[in-house]
Amino acid sequence: MTIHETLSHYWGHNQFRPLQEDIINSVLEGNDALALMPTGGGKSVCFQVPAMVKPGICIVVSPLIALMKDQVENLRSKGIEAVSVISGMGKREIDILLDNCIYGHTKFLYLSPERLLSELVRERIRHMNVNLIAIDEAHCISQWGYDFRPPYLQLIELRALHPNVPVLALTATATERVVNDIQEKLAFRKPNVFRKSFERKNLSYVVANEENKFRKLFAIARKVGGTGIVYVRNRRETQEVARRLSQQGISSDFYHAGLDSSSRSSKQEAWKNNQTRIIAATNAFGMGIDKPDVRFVVHLDLPESLEAYYQEAGRAGRDEKKAFAVLLYNTSDRLQLEKRFELSFPPVEEIRQTYHCLCNYFQIAYGAGEGLSLEFDIADFCSRFKLDAIKTVNALKFLEHDGYIALSESVYLPSRVQVVINSEELYSFQISNAAYDGFIKTLLRSYGGLFDQFTPIRETDLAKRTAQSRQEVGETLKKLEELGLLSYLPQTDKPQLLFLKARAEPQNLIIDVKYIADRKQVMQKQIEAVIGYAESDACRSRTLLSYFDETESHDCGVCDVCIERKRQSNAADLTDQISNEILQLLPAKHMLLDELVSSVKVGTEMQRIEVIRNLLDAGKIKSQGEKYYL
Repeated sequence: MTIHETLSHYWGHNQFRPLQEDIINSVLEGNDALALMPTGGGKSVCFQVPAMVKPGICIVVSPLIALMKDQVENLRSKGIEAVSVISGMGKREIDILLDNCIYGHTKFLYLSPERLLSELVRERIRHMNVNLIAIDEAHCISQWGYDFRPPYLQLIELRALHPNVPVLALTATATERVVNDIQEKLAFRKPNVFRKSFERKNLSYVVANEENKFRKLFAIARKVGGTGIVYVRNRRETQEVARRLSQQGISSDFYHAGLDSSSRSSKQEAWKNNQTRIIAATNAFGMGIDKPDVRFVVHLDLPESLEAYYQEAGRAGRDEKKAFAVLLYNTSDRLQLEKRFELSFPPVEEIRQTYHCLCNYFQIAYGAGEGLSLEFDIADFCSRFKLDAIKTVNALKFLEHDGYIALSESVYLPSRVQVVINSEELYSFQISNAAYDGFIKTLLRSYGGLFDQFTPIRETDLAKRTAQSRQEVGETLKKLEELGLLSYLPQTDKPQLLFLKARAEPQNLIIDVKYIADRKQVMQKQIEAVIGYAESDACRSRTLLSYFDETESHDCGVCDVCIERKRQSNAADLTDQISNEILQLLPAKHMLLDELVSSVKVGTEMQRIEVIRNLLDAGKIKSQGEKYYL
């Protein structure tokens, strides 16, 4: 099939969006490419279409597990074989998936960058017929970017496994420095950048300096129709905002990464289907959610960078209709952001202390722990060792950069089961163990493919079908695992911590001080840019475009700054018109105030009186008794 036939057959579109076809053709010609396309610009089609028209498998690297799972499900719904290898999966489960990528018909393998640290994964990739390597959120590879992730630096090793396979890097936000750094870090054979303008003509950017932010939020929600997102800094705030909106009779809910998977899914679906009007959320909400008719995005707190703000605000108005991106800002926000900046760079000794607390938390001895992957409850960890949460998260990031640990986002994996004996052996077991026969029959009837691979199951469904409790189903599965019949992996919904090295002695724990200083410099500039945007009297759109190195832009005409300028300009024009009329009327005769005011054709009565007062003060007209004259 051609690329147009593929687009039509699988995606149901008759034509590509701007830039998509150019990027696809470049990749099909074997070129490395970097695609800069704003949020909602259709980045995934740029690697999915060329991968479908060429034989072989496309490897997609993404740091966003929720987005990976969403894309895998989306591809499968189109009848395309796609799998993801993410934290929390067992070794055997990964083995089977990777075997299918080598010997089966899998077209897309999604990986988190942490997975490339595994020799097992790299060795299997070496034997795959790879047709394209796609790097999503490519700005994460640059320490000059706003969301640098050290595991991304391993991507050069992926490239070394298949040196002749083209690499397509994709990102929604990158400055010129980051653009160059991405191409260098990924060893592009020659520079090749496709840029879609960051300008959003239908999006009205507004910054409101407000002490009472909730009053302004309520006003926006009442004045602007349609659905909206309210972004806040922390989880507690999401609940408070949703509660206060609900008290005002405004349909709302909250969302953050600490919710269990089913709650996140149901809240997300209710909002996408317009059953909930406004969702109050942390930045965990939005990735991969392509809802075109969002009419407003409000930030109650200052974002940490303009890259993050542009991406989050850009979730409004993807249908190209009028939408608003509102930042509510006051002086206390600036102080909070500056305080957060200080907490982001804990002293080296505190980073060392965090590492040793971490090893003690998991009871890892010196010289042990390499390759150990564990569920990690960061709140419990901070509570047990009386650590500041923000400082701890940032200490972990520096330990990750220095190669001691890898920390993944919260992962939801459903329970999975695979039968590890053949059907004849299982049948023999059922005959000999009648107590388990009914349960095993129900399991086999309910789920196909149990002999071939790990298959997602739902304990609650099995409980209904076997007249057991969910707990009893779990215990039965564990018992069958102990008896050697199957492998059972219960569901997980927690971040995963991987120890990349054995526990180091205190004197051997090397922290990269220069890197910390560089990151501090980058973050300082990002914060200055955010505050500059909030306090600027320049066109908001031009300020953002200039940050992303688009220097030839024009005033947008629809942001709060441009509208205020228009209002002032119109007011000045109106004043001139009223003045001219008055100065034309008075030479003919002396006039009473009421007569003069009613004779002027433009402006309101109050505006006309104000102009008369100003003309008197300036000595351009005079009054004698009750009459006015020149």
